[in-house]
Amino acid sequence: MGWRIPSLHPAGAPFPLSVLPRTVGSMRLKMCSIHVKDPAAAHAFYTGTLGFETLMAMPEYNLFIIKDPGTNEQGADAGSVGLLLEPSDNPIGANYMNALHDAGMPAIVFGVPDVQAEYDRLREAGVVFKGEPAEDPSGISAVFDDGCGNFVQLHQD
Repeated sequence: MGWRIPSLHPAGAPFPLSVLPRTVGSMRLKMCSIHVKDPAAAHAFYTGTLGFETLMAMPEYNLFIIKDPGTNEQGADAGSVGLLLEPSDNPIGANYMNALHDAGMPAIVFGVPDVQAEYDRLREAGVVFKGEPAEDPSGISAVFDDGCGNFVQLHQD
């Protein structure tokens, strides 16, 4: 007879799932990345136009990491996560970035308190949107082209 793994499906659990130990502990999301055509140009756009702040910039290594505005060096004030503007010089990264863009899919989603206000501000700054803000069951959102190889979705908090 083989091993039998008990079902953890709520209906079949032998005990309430709330008694399971927390396996994540104090783990948190620290950094994620987005592939871009030119990290320096992306850094200029994401900080100068979108309003993010520089967490780390090492142009000699083509390394740029941004963070939410108003957070401290470690990004801990608001649970901020560093966003690495990843060079797309790796064929796998370039293929992924290009496939998402060709499909019209956002590579990342940013939360904002008022999508319409951000849409107006960014359009005034020359940012190109795929369309006007729209509402669906998930909320209000709008998608723009970052000019660095990606579509970015704004979603209302």
